[in-house]
Amino acid sequence: MKTTTIDWSCNRTWKQSAKNTAWCLLGCSIGDFGTILFFQLSKIPFPILAIMILAIINGLITSIILETIILISQNLEFNKALKTALGMSFISMISMETTMNLTDYLLTGGAILTWWVVPLMLIVGFLTPWPYNYWRLKKYGISCH
Repeated sequence: MKTTTIDWSCNRTWKQSAKNTAWCLLGCSIGDFGTILFFQLSKIPFPILAIMILAIINGLITSIILETIILISQNLEFNKALKTALGMSFISMISMETTMNLTDYLLTGGAILTWWVVPLMLIVGFLTPWPYNYWRLKKYGISCH
């Protein structure tokens, strides 16, 4: 079995993977934060774990929608754009969502957005999948955006 060595020092790939990760973070944050904020403002009694699972699911959905729209705007047909958005970044989205919500849970007890926790959630959510996105871009030469 042949192993391929990845060059981790390519600035151009780090910049491109950062751009891809930022788009993914934007999409995930819309659904995730929107869900948490809805329950926080409405005060609907719902278990914290259920809110956080719903936030993760909604974050995944909004990220897929945003990435599909971006790919369609780059002249990809809908089916191919959706398949690409699902296939190329799903691992990134899951790791991003999981660490963002874990950060929220560890710092606030979960499902609470405050002025100080949101930036930390975004930083963790960005940094977690960024190396994977770099690796994937370097190995396959493909990205979502």
